[in-house]
Amino acid sequence: MLLGHRCCRLMPYLVDGNNVMAQGAEWRQDKVKARRCLIQELAQFVAAHRVKLKVVFDGAPDDRFPEDTRFKGVHIFYSKPGSSADDRIMDLVRKSSHKRDLIVVTSDKPLGSYANRHGARVIQSRAFRQMLDEAGQAQQGKPSENQPVNLDEWLDYFGGSDT
Repeated sequence: MLLGHRCCRLMPYLVDGNNVMAQGAEWRQDKVKARRCLIQELAQFVAAHRVKLKVVFDGAPDDRFPEDTRFKGVHIFYSKPGSSADDRIMDLVRKSSHKRDLIVVTSDKPLGSYANRHGARVIQSRAFRQMLDEAGQAQQGKPSENQPVNLDEWLDYFGGSDT
């Protein structure tokens, strides 16, 4: 279920990174590249929706994005040795002081059930992938802050006068 943009702004997200990466075919070829790409997309999502977001990946930490790194509003975690990202997410859900505000993004049924039992909402990875794509498209259409402004066009558009 996609949540309306208005309610999304108030809720922190906890993302099962490997589940979201698995929604694209390229992740099987280069998991490091897919992970870094997802982190960039999550940063765009955070910027577009002004939300808090944590992501947990299976496997060893990336040299560029080590454990407990914050990158453009994205807080990055990894599974602990001998356990899975799902275990780490369950631990983060359990420790959350605002479980009812939490949105867990996963396609894993046991993890989703666990999150629901603890009061969190669950979004399927495929639905969240669509949300990421929408945020990316919105960012592409947004002018850069450093892009020069054509004053004549601005005045014409807003009805200003050059006198």
